[in-house]
Amino acid sequence: MLFDSRSLLAEVGRFVVLCLEVAAWVFLVALVLWLLAGTRPSEAATIPAAAAKHRADLTRNARVVWGLDAPAATFAAQVHQESAWRPGAASRVGAAGLAQFMPATASWISQRYPELASADSYNPGGALRALLRYDAWLFERTDAAGLCERWAMTLSAYNGGLGWVLRDQRLAASQGLDPRTWFDAVETVNAGRSAANWRENRAYPRRILHLLEPVYVAAGWGRGVCA
Repeated sequence: MLFDSRSLLAEVGRFVVLCLEVAAWVFLVALVLWLLAGTRPSEAATIPAAAAKHRADLTRNARVVWGLDAPAATFAAQVHQESAWRPGAASRVGAAGLAQFMPATASWISQRYPELASADSYNPGGALRALLRYDAWLFERTDAAGLCERWAMTLSAYNGGLGWVLRDQRLAASQGLDPRTWFDAVETVNAGRSAANWRENRAYPRRILHLLEPVYVAAGWGRGVCA
């Protein structure tokens, strides 16, 4: 039997093309998963060393504001997302400290809660107490189908404002979606935010509740609201 080099080359060529197509699909799937997660896996698995210095303070303040069954792991995940546990963190738009409060929010909460009247956004203890108080204020004003969904709306409000959450709920209801369900319902609509602000706001609850909270629960920081 004669050796047909052209046929062999053709077969090799088809095999190479097939391998490239498979590799391209694998890369595409991995990219989509990475974008949906909103972070690199190495980031999600690592609790910053600085967190240990504030752990006791967070737990104590959480119990004061939320009771003995406070979801400390959820709050820890939120601080992780906001500032990566850096008390001196400052954003280009003016957010400051562990809780990344904007000046107007810091001023409002210091007037509402006497215990925070002299709080400095860059003071770790004051920043943690302010975050917990603001979360509680928002939580009381949200309505959702369950605890995890309610916390998603609370976190969305912390990131972008309670008014936007309420408008998004109304829009979701007008489109036949459940206004009391955040994930895959209210989170899919946009009542008027810019595209960039909307993407950031939708990633915020998902990253905290689905990605970071389980890490803190596993590390023994206490309970979470979704994990």
